[in-house]
Amino acid sequence: MRVFALFLLLLLGWLQYTWWLGKNGMTDYQTVSAEIEVQNQVNSNLAVRNNEMFAEIDDLRQGLDAIEERARHELGMVKEGETFYRMIGEEHE
Repeated sequence: MRVFALFLLLLLGWLQYTWWLGKNGMTDYQTVSAEIEVQNQVNSNLAVRNNEMFAEIDDLRQGLDAIEERARHELGMVKEGETFYRMIGEEHE
């Protein structure tokens, strides 16, 4: 009977070891779960960026307003007959 109890105790110890520290055990599960969470965050950020880019592409395809806006902001272009004023703030020392 004692041998059987010792066998069961050793079996329980081995099962606990494999459950917590073995391959595909709880430690590996927690590591993989954390990596999945990080990757999901990265994917959602990329999805937001992609949606913004698709919206900008649609704007560029459909209208000249978006092209005009980009030309004004990125290239500093001014329409004929407009006057451009640059406001420079005072530096605080």
